Amino acid sequence: MRDILIAFGLTLFAGMATSIGSVIAFTVKKTNYRFLSVATGFSAGVMLYVSFVEIFFKGVYSLVERFGETGAHWVNAGSFFGGMLLIGLIDNLIPAAENPHEIHSEAETLPLSDPLAQMPNFDALSKLAVGSESTHDHHANNKLMRMGLFTALAIGIHNFPEGLATFLAAIQDPGLGVAIAIAIALHNIPEGISVSVPIFYATGSRKKAFIYSTLSGLAEPIGAIIGYIAILFLFGGNSGMIPSEIMGILFGGVAGIMVYISLDELLPTSRAYGKGHDSLFGVVAGMMVMALSLLLMK
Repeated sequence: MRDILIAFGLTLFAGMATSIGSVIAFTVKKTNYRFLSVATGFSAGVMLYVSFVEIFFKGVYSLVERFGETGAHWVNAGSFFGGMLLIGLIDNLIPAAENPHEIHSEAETLPLSDPLAQMPNFDALSKLAVGSESTHDHHANNKLMRMGLFTALAIGIHNFPEGLATFLAAIQDPGLGVAIAIAIALHNIPEGISVSVPIFYATGSRKKAFIYSTLSGLAEPIGAIIGYIAILFLFGGNSGMIPSEIMGILFGGVAGIMVYISLDELLPTSRAYGKGHDSLFGVVAGMMVMALSLLLMK
């Protein structure tokens, strides 16, 4: 029970980072985009390293007893690409125009933290590009509200498998769970900003923007609990424990999900926010920190 509570606490911490992003949007007068670039790159580095070096091989070890040495590698590889397919299908269900990693310009975010700041000209801003992404096209309050709600929904859907990944890793290895929770949390901070901006402009309410941002993050611990209960119900049997071969398949899938998130979401976002080699510095730093953490835990 203690392990489950620790795993849930770590998953809740990771999910609630969207609230941190919302608070940053409302309190920091000048967004440090280069910091966000390094932070999201760092998160990608942690996820990629831990997926390929630790989680992927945990899957193999858990499968060997049931499938044998050769079979374990085949099942693990299938689980890995199955995880990528799952998160890819989820990604395709979300309209591209409501990308949860859409970047907002400084002119858009400044009025959130400074009530005296001039409201931006959204018609003009919609034609400009920030980094390699375009800013949102804001024409009417109802469109802004729809955009904010879709963004919150998109993040919530993404956070279901992310929450389960964090939860399962933390149950198996709390130290590994801490590292993944921190990486997911860093990844969720810009998402909190992405939810807050359109909802604030649609409603004029910082409170509503914060609430929707927080709700999108709550999908992470909720997804973890629902997923874990479903797995126990389907595979736990009388023992109430998840069989090792099922854990192995889940680990392979978790590794695939985390690699997909890193390559499809984090690295492009990091590149868009940063300058020069900011993204690469973040990735390498994340890998080094993760490697050091794993070595110290041996």
